[in-house]
Amino acid sequence: MSTKILPESDTERDTRPDLSHGDGDHERFAHYVKKQKITESAVTGSPVIALCGKVWVPNRDPKKYPVCPECKEIYETMKAGGGKGDE
Repeated sequence: MSTKILPESDTERDTRPDLSHGDGDHERFAHYVKKQKITESAVTGSPVIALCGKVWVPNRDPKKYPVCPECKEIYETMKAGGGKGDE
């Protein structure tokens, strides 16, 4: 599994298939998720929750997708507000 770790953060981006029956747009993006949750999911197979609210079980290479604009906006807001203790 390949993930992209963000500098000075415990959040990383990853793209995985959405298990919900939504509109499918979330599957076109790499999403931000805490690194610990990605690792836990890799071991247990449990779903993760992205900053934007997408829930899925990770299994795709995030480098192949653009970053989710909603996740990016939330992440930038967290960085501006001090970040690490905000979530």
